[in-house]
Amino acid sequence: KKFVDDYHWIEENEMLDLVAIAQSSPGAIAVNGAIVVGYKLAGILGTIVAIIGTVIPPFLIISIISFCYNAFRSNYFVEGMQAGVGAVIASVSYEMGAGIISKKDVVSVLIMIGAFIAACIFNINVIFIVIISGIIGIIRTCVIGKERM
Repeated sequence: KKFVDDYHWIEENEMLDLVAIAQSSPGAIAVNGAIVVGYKLAGILGTIVAIIGTVIPPFLIISIISFCYNAFRSNYFVEGMQAGVGAVIASVSYEMGAGIISKKDVVSVLIMIGAFIAACIFNINVIFIVIISGIIGIIRTCVIGKERM
């Protein structure tokens, strides 16, 4: 509504197409939406700004909450929420894994299996796994982009 009716940055049909692209892409819908709208409005720079604007606020909020977590960890209600968090994580993991497997992309499946083994068997810090997976994705995108040209 804001982009179409208030600012007139994008036509309604175009916005519907962008939302459809964002919804069909793996990952958080807010970030995917920011990527496609940011790219449409201002190219790569718009994409970067939109991602930062979408990711930084929740990151800061969760970081602040994490500092207070130890004070509330033994609270009865916080302990009950852990079961719900576990269910949400399991659901997201299933949906993301099913999406990767359904595309029948061997490299993506191997990355997923490798990340699981690295985290669960070798106890490698998840931050390193995310960084390495991101680097692999960037390299893969650059290689595929050059092949298509």
